[in-house]
Amino acid sequence: MTEQPQTFRIAAVPADGVGIEVVEAGRAVLEAIAGAASGRFAFAWQDFPWGSEYYANHGRMMAEDGLDQLKDFDAIYFGAVGWPTVPDHVSLWGLRLKICQSFDQWANIRPVEFLPGIQSPLRKADTTDLNWVVVRENSEGEYAGFGGRNFAGRGPGGEVAVQSAVFTEAGCERIIRFAFDLARGRAHKKVSSVTKSNAQQYGMVLWDDVFARVATDYPDVETESVLVDAMSAKFVLRPEDLSVVVASNLNADILSDLGSALAGSLGLAASANLNPERRFPSMFEPVHGSAPDIAGQGVCNPVGAIGSAALMLDHFGLHDEAKRVHRAIEATTGSGIRTRDVGGTATTREVTAAIIDNLAG
Repeated sequence: MTEQPQTFRIAAVPADGVGIEVVEAGRAVLEAIAGAASGRFAFAWQDFPWGSEYYANHGRMMAEDGLDQLKDFDAIYFGAVGWPTVPDHVSLWGLRLKICQSFDQWANIRPVEFLPGIQSPLRKADTTDLNWVVVRENSEGEYAGFGGRNFAGRGPGGEVAVQSAVFTEAGCERIIRFAFDLARGRAHKKVSSVTKSNAQQYGMVLWDDVFARVATDYPDVETESVLVDAMSAKFVLRPEDLSVVVASNLNADILSDLGSALAGSLGLAASANLNPERRFPSMFEPVHGSAPDIAGQGVCNPVGAIGSAALMLDHFGLHDEAKRVHRAIEATTGSGIRTRDVGGTATTREVTAAIIDNLAG
């Protein structure tokens, strides 16, 4: 009896700008991987035309029942959100954050990888093997959305805005344990916790306390607690000492962008928004934005989106296939086929085609 292939249902949400181009690139790589799998698995795609153009036509970033439409998929493959015609906080909260928070995608992982053939602004990268991952608490903290704007009736200059960061013991513990579990699978078993608890004496001191308590359950993992300003310096001065860096929503967001810039470009950075319990689909997306200045020109870097596709493969348990994608990316950049943001002249499609050609390696 012939075994039926496993079919993974994926919701594609390219959204805005270069998101459309890089999602197309990632899909091509995933289809190539599936095509070489001898029928073991396949992907079934459904496209969702949400984003800033949808907002212009409907007054909202996604369909009113959009979450219901997405909830039964195995994964969401996301592009980028944002366009000059829509305020950034409207586009972000109306689509990406709406999905992340509604589906409790509380663990955001952002690997910082230094690829061959990519020149880093960090001189140490020329002689040192650097590789770490930023684990971001993705459901609360500074992006919880608590607060408001009041007293507008006082007249010009009288309005007051309150933005509250929310830290729960349960939220801190689950992301910290996630970071420790991840560290146990790495060559350098270390977790660096990042806060600003000297100035933020409530939420971030709670984080520090939970970190200290959870660490006692992982005696085999090295630990350190570092203030965010000191960690920013450490990313530049002592990156070889990093393995897993865990931080709150805002701090990890900023630090991961710094890490990507040190690796050579935000266009290289992959990420996964995970619901580890798998009660809802997880979402995979490049770190970069929608880049309106180059959208539609065919010159954007697809590596971040393709790396995110590899994270999706890992999430599906297709670990060998994920490694093949990583090796293909490395072979491509190492051979000098690069987009212009990393010093090359190749187009988006040329880089994608080279990665597909290198999958067999």
